[in-house]
Amino acid sequence: MYSNFKEHAIEYVKQAVQEDDAGNYSKAFPLYMNALEYFRTHLKYEKNPKIKEAITQKCMEYLKRAEEIRAILDNGGSGPASRGDATVASQPKTKSKGGVGKDAEDPEQAKLRAGLDSVIIREKPNVKWSDVAGLESAKQALQEAVILPVKFPQFFTGKRKPWRAFLLYGPPGTGKSYLAKAVATEADSTFFSVSSSDLVSKWMGESEKLVSNLFQMARDDAPSIIFIDEIDSLCGQRGEGNESEASRRIKTELLVQMQGVGSDDQKVLVLAATNTPYALDQAIRRRFDKRIYIPLPDLKARQHMFKVHLGDTPHNLTESDFEHLAHKTEGFSGSDIAVCVKDVLFEPVRQTRDSKFFKKNSSDMWVPCEPTERGAVQVTLQELDAQGLASKIQPPPITRADFDKVLARQKPTVSKADLEVHERFTEEFGEEG
Repeated sequence: MYSNFKEHAIEYVKQAVQEDDAGNYSKAFPLYMNALEYFRTHLKYEKNPKIKEAITQKCMEYLKRAEEIRAILDNGGSGPASRGDATVASQPKTKSKGGVGKDAEDPEQAKLRAGLDSVIIREKPNVKWSDVAGLESAKQALQEAVILPVKFPQFFTGKRKPWRAFLLYGPPGTGKSYLAKAVATEADSTFFSVSSSDLVSKWMGESEKLVSNLFQMARDDAPSIIFIDEIDSLCGQRGEGNESEASRRIKTELLVQMQGVGSDDQKVLVLAATNTPYALDQAIRRRFDKRIYIPLPDLKARQHMFKVHLGDTPHNLTESDFEHLAHKTEGFSGSDIAVCVKDVLFEPVRQTRDSKFFKKNSSDMWVPCEPTERGAVQVTLQELDAQGLASKIQPPPITRADFDKVLARQKPTVSKADLEVHERFTEEFGEEG
């Protein structure tokens, strides 16, 4: 089966090279990226080390060329660039929209930076502070660190320096990553979003160089924010039996880089999230001058979440209904509530699918109804569809009963034991969010 991935990759490369030679960069770029995805998938299954090495080398070349094309497109270029026999062009030093220098004289540096370039979020995630329910002190601390220094640099003079490293910790699904997206939206900064896999498995044996390059890129593009998700998998306790040499080197490099982040001439903020704060190495933990507990949402936050997740979907819930739902979901995480609402959104569809009676509403649309209702017609969804009325069928609005039905079968995913661990960590090392 895996040979198909290789064949697909080769086919995409042929098309990419053809478009590249013709100067059609907007077509060539996605073809190169598709080829790389198929090659990466193939590498997971390839057993022959020589073939793996050859494919990896080719992938580096294709990735470099793709990044050069991206730089051309970002700079508004459209004409053909000279290309060598090895499928890559030796291009003069350019600067992409992310501000990363691509220097032909240092191919290794260019390769590492090209690998990291994908973690830069160029589009704003469009999550506003108002979308984040509760967590007022966490939002306030992040605003002090991110928004105020950029908009009002005169506030931070003398010994008054903004916070430079935040650790967001708490149970899974409480909105740590969501809060980071709000920071990316609201801050006028370059946003680097990385997970441990971005720094560990992208180029085997070069992880610490990737860490170093990540921080250098952030400094080049300052003001900037580095968000490291699931930092515990990258920075577990040192000295553990299962700790590899590579893991030790990554942690050491991260410690060195974070030590430099707080210096006066840098405008780099490090944000990290973890579900298991006790698993963090002590030295790494000390580098975070703000450690904020992101707890389960309170009553008002849960009420707000139900409204946000429902959005403009037709419903007939009142304010007291939302309050009722908030009371019924004590112990639910934000993720649990999102899953609940997603399930509820399908309830009207299920009712429409299973209904045996429909009637026309004031908008001349067919809606499911009870057989005793006025204007009820005994007909099924399939029969209406067969009559060519598919576009005239409308599911009913969501009701409180739909939520009660779903909540009867859904349970919270965070245990009391999990909460106790995070509360104990907060007493020892953190602060309430």
